[in-house]
Amino acid sequence: MTSTEHREPSFIDALIPVVCLISMLGLSVYLYGDGSSSGANQIALIMAGGIALIIGVKNGHNWREIEKAISQGIANTFGAILILMAVGMLIGSWILAGTVPAMIYYGLQIINPNIFYFTACILSAIAAISIGSSWTVASTIGIGLMGIASGLGLSLEMTAGAIISGAYFGDKMSPLSDTTNLAPAVAGTDLFTHIRHMTWTTIPSISIAIILYLIIGLTSDINSDNIDLSAQLNLIRENFDIGIYLLLPLVVVFVLAVKKNPAFPTLVIGTLAGVVMALIFQPDVITKLAQTNDSNEIIALLDGIWTALFAGYSADTGDMAMDELLTQGGMAGMLNTIWLIMCAITFGSIMEKLGLLKRLVVGLIGMAQSTGSLILVTALTCIGVNILAADQYIAIVLPGRMYRLEFKRRNLAAKNLSRALEDTGTVTSVLVPWNTCGAFFSSTLGIATFAYAPYCFFNLISPVVSVLYGMYNIKIAPIVEEEVLAE
Repeated sequence: MTSTEHREPSFIDALIPVVCLISMLGLSVYLYGDGSSSGANQIALIMAGGIALIIGVKNGHNWREIEKAISQGIANTFGAILILMAVGMLIGSWILAGTVPAMIYYGLQIINPNIFYFTACILSAIAAISIGSSWTVASTIGIGLMGIASGLGLSLEMTAGAIISGAYFGDKMSPLSDTTNLAPAVAGTDLFTHIRHMTWTTIPSISIAIILYLIIGLTSDINSDNIDLSAQLNLIRENFDIGIYLLLPLVVVFVLAVKKNPAFPTLVIGTLAGVVMALIFQPDVITKLAQTNDSNEIIALLDGIWTALFAGYSADTGDMAMDELLTQGGMAGMLNTIWLIMCAITFGSIMEKLGLLKRLVVGLIGMAQSTGSLILVTALTCIGVNILAADQYIAIVLPGRMYRLEFKRRNLAAKNLSRALEDTGTVTSVLVPWNTCGAFFSSTLGIATFAYAPYCFFNLISPVVSVLYGMYNIKIAPIVEEEVLAE
């Protein structure tokens, strides 16, 4: 059949795959808990995609065009997949080089446990504003902060939430961020108008989050005077040559990121910097990791480095907690996440190609009678697309395209739409386990998405604040005001 013979999907058509997906994902979590993302969720996504495919065939679509849409969807996420693999290599090389152990070593001595969550959020925010990438922040200082939290005996879930909150605030407000540039482009406004308008909802949201992290830390049963870190510090020194110079790969990555170099080559260069530091300062650590029986030292060094890059670093310090902390990284460690992303994008691509996502959204516009309800519908659409399409960019682009004319028709400036897209589409992506962002942060920080999600205070508060501003008409700009300011 040609595209002109396609039948428009009904609301029931669009609803069936969604209900099936939600049911299967719920069953997956019930049966497998935190391990559901290791295969069960992938099956749920593929099966729900198959159900959507059957509906598409019923409506006149053929497999070839659907297959092309799936291929295109996966191709669009290939950059994220490359970054995931590069992050796996980077973590392995940085542990091998002593960079991560050095971050943990110095962090344990400097950071006050009572304000640790507060500090983690602030540091992540500053770093993300500087480089415009929440992913890079998580895969660099985020790993170090998780190690410090483990050494201090603090909540890893809370720490991950604080890192993510800070990283997403910085990413959202940085002119270097891809989503911060994408949202105004889709909505029809300019970058700095968008950023200025976001401050009205973003600053209150991060302020509330920071205060919560501070209160939780100060009221937690943590007596920093009684914490004896000598055993952990000695263990790190016994297994690695520790020095401030080991932080050089971190500096290299941040300099390249600030100069707006692409993420993948930046992370690969950071990995190579880690390899060089490992060869210079940690040759014994490399040969200990090597699996070869060859007595040639060069072969042993090559084997150890190679192993760290593809399989990750495997610690053998004699301390179970330290071994668990430092045994991570490697490209192979990211393959499960890549599998999850590919299955999620397959489902999302089928839903979008067959018009099922659009059909779900169209009905919502009629429900939006007021400005507040329009922003609420926009928020729900962004969150829904994050769940169904499993991609942050689609959650910005699709609602942006669909609601742009409606905002204009109601005399609402485009910056209101761009702000709503970021307040809800950008920040909630990390809360969905099968979304590219949720899968990435879970793999990188080593905490299940559902485990850290309740502690991502900024990401949870931001959509609420955005909707409340719409409901009470706070800083909602009309088109006339935008045109006057632009002149």
